[in-house]
Amino acid sequence: MKLSSKLKKNKKYGYKPRYSEGEHGRDGLMNNPYKFEHKFDKFRTTVDRQGGVKNRFRNAVNDLKREGDRNLRLRFLVIFAILLLIVLYILDFDLSIFFPS
Repeated sequence: MKLSSKLKKNKKYGYKPRYSEGEHGRDGLMNNPYKFEHKFDKFRTTVDRQGGVKNRFRNAVNDLKREGDRNLRLRFLVIFAILLLIVLYILDFDLSIFFPS
């Protein structure tokens, strides 16, 4: 009996997902189907940074200093003022102390 020294080669299977955006995603980075990330992680500067607590705090402060959307700030101030007036009305706060009589 003669034993063959050649082994059978494995078949190659080139899997390509049906609903994939290709090798690179919309943002140009490599897609990893097994990586779970938050919706806004690519816009944050404090995510996945190396360093200790001091470096993370410094990055968070720098992130707050960045210029944001002006409409967002205005909308926040209007909503805050309306909610403040509603709370003051519910607590029956007398606003006449701020005006001279």
